[in-house]
Amino acid sequence: MDKKEIAKILLHVGAVELSPEDPFTWASGIQSPIYCDNRLTMSDPIGRKKIAEGLAGLIKEYYAETTLIAGTATAGIPHAAWIADILGLPMVYIRSTAKGHGRSRQIEGKVTSLDKAIIIEDLISTGGSSLNAVKALRSENVEVTGVVSIFTYELESADKAFEEAGLSYKSLTDFNALTEAAKDSGAITDVSIRELLEWHGKLKAGLLK
Repeated sequence: MDKKEIAKILLHVGAVELSPEDPFTWASGIQSPIYCDNRLTMSDPIGRKKIAEGLAGLIKEYYAETTLIAGTATAGIPHAAWIADILGLPMVYIRSTAKGHGRSRQIEGKVTSLDKAIIIEDLISTGGSSLNAVKALRSENVEVTGVVSIFTYELESADKAFEEAGLSYKSLTDFNALTEAAKDSGAITDVSIRELLEWHGKLKAGLLK
């Protein structure tokens, strides 16, 4: 599926928000002038179907050995459910930490050491949340085949983190495709595009923390 087509879906649902004067703070602590809230795709029946089909396609193409769909809480959960339905596979979801009551589970749903799980993310920035989910599954002796996401910021730090974990990841769209689609549609001004590209260049070069 074309990266710009997915990017247009994100723009259509208003998932992309700019705030260069008052940057957003990622979980990693990085200050960002752009926020991509892919949870808004849940409210777009046509868009979410295309996204689910696209992610299912990535799994079939790159991770055909997958036997279990694992969504990250919370944004990855609905997409994981739709993908599991398309592929006819069981599904679980993974909390960032084990809950502090009941059975104190971090993974909700049934897993076994025979499973080969693919992790579903809404986006990948530094890769931290994805690899936390990988760690949780591996602690249950579940083999992880890889990670698929709707969007990636294309950061070298994420590539390095995944490489160190011995995993690959695939995304439907990325930062460059998103900025191109935004420019084509007029959703973002030329000035904002330049600011975003400058910020992204510094981030990729490791000049921003």
